Amino acid sequence: MADITAGMVKELREKTDAPMMECKKALTEAAGDMEKAEEILRVRLGNKASKASARVTTEGLVSVYITADAKLASIIEVNCETDFVAKNDDFIAFVNGMAKLVAEKNPANVESLSSLTVMEPLSPSARL
Repeated sequence: MADITAGMVKELREKTDAPMMECKKALTEAAGDMEKAEEILRVRLGNKASKASARVTTEGLVSVYITADAKLASIIEVNCETDFVAKNDDFIAFVNGMAKLVAEKNPANVESLSSLTVMEPLSPSARL
């Protein structure tokens, strides 16, 4: 029997959006084979198992940040699944903070942006 790690369960859960215990059972039954575990979950849970990959992010925000000297600006779009998230103050502050971060750090790509840290989030009322 293969050792099933928490990381394996997490990975399968992120791929399938299936309950954690179902993921663990499927991985145990598949002897740790991720693809076989996904198939087991599809059979057990039907279309629910591939739900995560089918999600569409149709909501979100666009934020513009312009430096005080007006010599540099950034525009960023961050998508989410629901309008409830897009209207959330924390989400708004996050998107505004990301626009500021992009202007200040000028990352080359999304991977570079992912490695940066947002130091001070902007308040939701400071929409730019």
